Amino acid sequence: MKSIKLKLLFLIIIFTSNNITAQGNSKNTDADFSLAKRSYTTTSVAGKTPIKIDGLIDDAAWDAVEWTSDYVEWEPDNSTSPTYQTKMKIVYDDKNLYAAFRCYEPNPEMIVQRMGRRDDFPGDWVELNIDSYNDDRTAFSFTISASGVKGDEFVSNNGNFDPSWNPIWYLKTNIDDEGWTAEIRIPLSQLRFSADKDQVWGIQSTRRYFNNEERSTWQPVPANPAGWVSSFGELRGLKNLKPQKQLEIQPYTVGKYNSYEAETGNPFRDGRDGDLTAGLDAKIGVTNDLTVDLTINPDFGQVEADPGAVSLDGFEIFFEERRPFFVENKSVFDYSFANTQDNLFFSRRIGRSPQGTAVGPNTAYVDQPNNTTILGAAKFSGKTQNGWTIGVLESVTAREFAEVVNDDGTETEKLVEPLTNYFVGRVQKDFNDRNSYIGGMITSTHRNIEEDLTFLHTQAYSGGLDFKHNMKDRKYYVEGNAVMSHVRGSEEAIQNTQNSITHLFQRVDADHVEVDPNRTSLTGTGGRIEAGKSGGGNWRYSLGGKWISPELETNDLGFLRQADDIRQYADVRRLFTKPTSWFRRAVIGLEQMTAFDFEGNYNRIQYETKGFINYKNNWWSEFGAAHKPRIFINSFLRGGPRWRFNEENYFYIFSGTDRRKKMSFDLGYVNSQATQDAFSLERYVFRTRYQPLNSLSLSLNLEYEKNPNKTQYIAERSYNNSARYILGNIDQETLSATFRLNYNINPNLTIQYYGQPFIFKADYSKLNYVVDATAEDLNNRVSWYDENQVSFQDGTYLIDENRDNTVDYTINNPDFAFVQFRSNLVARWEYIPGSEIFFVWSQGINGFGDVNDDFSGIVDNQLLSQKPQNTFLIKATYRFIL
Repeated sequence: MKSIKLKLLFLIIIFTSNNITAQGNSKNTDADFSLAKRSYTTTSVAGKTPIKIDGLIDDAAWDAVEWTSDYVEWEPDNSTSPTYQTKMKIVYDDKNLYAAFRCYEPNPEMIVQRMGRRDDFPGDWVELNIDSYNDDRTAFSFTISASGVKGDEFVSNNGNFDPSWNPIWYLKTNIDDEGWTAEIRIPLSQLRFSADKDQVWGIQSTRRYFNNEERSTWQPVPANPAGWVSSFGELRGLKNLKPQKQLEIQPYTVGKYNSYEAETGNPFRDGRDGDLTAGLDAKIGVTNDLTVDLTINPDFGQVEADPGAVSLDGFEIFFEERRPFFVENKSVFDYSFANTQDNLFFSRRIGRSPQGTAVGPNTAYVDQPNNTTILGAAKFSGKTQNGWTIGVLESVTAREFAEVVNDDGTETEKLVEPLTNYFVGRVQKDFNDRNSYIGGMITSTHRNIEEDLTFLHTQAYSGGLDFKHNMKDRKYYVEGNAVMSHVRGSEEAIQNTQNSITHLFQRVDADHVEVDPNRTSLTGTGGRIEAGKSGGGNWRYSLGGKWISPELETNDLGFLRQADDIRQYADVRRLFTKPTSWFRRAVIGLEQMTAFDFEGNYNRIQYETKGFINYKNNWWSEFGAAHKPRIFINSFLRGGPRWRFNEENYFYIFSGTDRRKKMSFDLGYVNSQATQDAFSLERYVFRTRYQPLNSLSLSLNLEYEKNPNKTQYIAERSYNNSARYILGNIDQETLSATFRLNYNINPNLTIQYYGQPFIFKADYSKLNYVVDATAEDLNNRVSWYDENQVSFQDGTYLIDENRDNTVDYTINNPDFAFVQFRSNLVARWEYIPGSEIFFVWSQGINGFGDVNDDFSGIVDNQLLSQKPQNTFLIKATYRFIL
């Protein structure tokens, strides 16, 4: 039956590809565009009157070179003439690179000049990509919106765009009768290049023509390129360029004031507090290739708060890094070894919430820090002209103390986080004419353990090797990595690691792992190997496998969700990039995956299909479905035996209108259903965006999720000298609304607002316990308590399992409703390039509601009745360029 289903899915893809291809139609079938590498020759204008960056392109220095044009449409109708042409000029002097663009539009009123913050890429824009090492893998990207908004990104791995890079450069745009023009000046200190007398750089220019949602490029690119940077043209004529060493110092000062509801008797919650701090950021060019970034006592008060989330499975929730120091150049330090989240380096470990607690039996009040203070951090990173990518990060976090008031009124301090040093080293080397690389990474964490923090590791190390080899003009590839970790600590610390949700060595049915209370270290391995087709033609596919050994532990400075896992995976996709009478582009694909543990247990298999269509009118749809006939989970019973979930099927569909319009909408629906109604999921999503003015945009994202489950884990109890795993029926509901407002007075003065109420309800009933955790039939897997076995008093379930009128064990009522509200109002003024002033107002509410209330009741009784905590912050920075 399974093989029949797979064959049917492949037949559907083949039929669809034949049907869609037959309808292919080009808007300009007579065009004959060559993909041969183009070349543009620039020249120096040193000694001439400096170019004034005003967007007018009337300086005499521009006459030193000719225009280059003949842009070719890339999307949606590849290798055809664009709707309107674009022209480009490039010159340079001893300190700067200059570029000018003319973007033709016969009706200037049609030019879309939407505003946005840096890296928003709004409206019409033109972009310049510079591969100054000509290595076919890395580039610097500069995007110029018609409204004058800057966008800048660092491109790595031949196509990964990282917007965290924020160089200093200058631009102006202008509207005239022929369309719009732009001039930019890029200081050479912001680029990286060799010291060769004569240089050749890779370049590409892309124009977005907003009204047709059309991309055209200076260097023609195939519809499905094997890589982005490797498809660039060439910039020649660069002679006697002198590498510039970058030196920037940016001190800052922050004033902060907090107000909140006072707690009677609590000396730490008197209703208000504030402080004034200062710090320093710096960027130092050691060479033209390599820079050092420094931060002393950094402040991230202007960073947006994490979205609301609740986890019932016991695992840590992954949140993206948002702090500027760690976000910038993050691609250099990335080492994901099993999936996108499992990584040797997870920068949010630095400055994390203290892991110790000051709460004790005689504690009355506690003032515990929310985060660990980062005393200082430094990054040494860059790429050399001979293909070495280097990254080194060092950071020290302070000892953190919680202030405690005891029941007898005495005041003490308790250490909740030790002095800690973090180190990360990353290196990669290109070879084989830039078609291959090999690299490595090491991390270390050292803690000065003292007092009551012996549950933490004293040292944690991890390291790995990775590689990628591209073949046949980068159409095919093979890549992989291998990692190893080693952690040390007290017997208590290592036993905690063995018992953690990530490892669960105490699993009662696992013969390949066991808890050893005498161990003081753990060593584990992991990795991945994959091969496939990534370019050329319309088909893409990959086949791979990955493993994480039971003892691998990277959570001191990395992120690892679950160990003891071996997986095989495969996928195939068909791309449709030739527009037809009803769509611009589309993709459909199949995926398959199996999972085992290191004991050889066959835990999972699933088949999935997914697709995407961008319609002719720029509406879009995304859809997918999966069949999961086998699902076993080692962690569900928190150290108990493997648990079998019922066979599951799910599907999703999302669709939306043209996002270029002033108002657009998205609708989404997700449905999952298990056999025997063991569990299900329904998720509804509504998103809308409205831009009444070029300078003002608003968006609203509403999500509602209902996730009932007949066997949600509650607790473990002892009964008749054996473990009893208690489960229950849960009615789980989640409601969230995310509102954003962006008002851009000009490209350098913006106001942003973010607000999100989040409500989570978990209502338990019909308690049951595990009888046979791997039984196929749900009724054989668990047994439901009857009314003679369960009573409820004072918020506690009393269980008389053997019905002898004696309570065998108790369970606290697991019902709860979690309520959260987060908002952030930020006014940002970049008063000179690189120097900013932030005005921030943040609000926060956390609490627990009544699970018996509906959502409106929880909003009334919790969100609206509570006094929020308000934080007001002013931060000023000034960047000295030396």
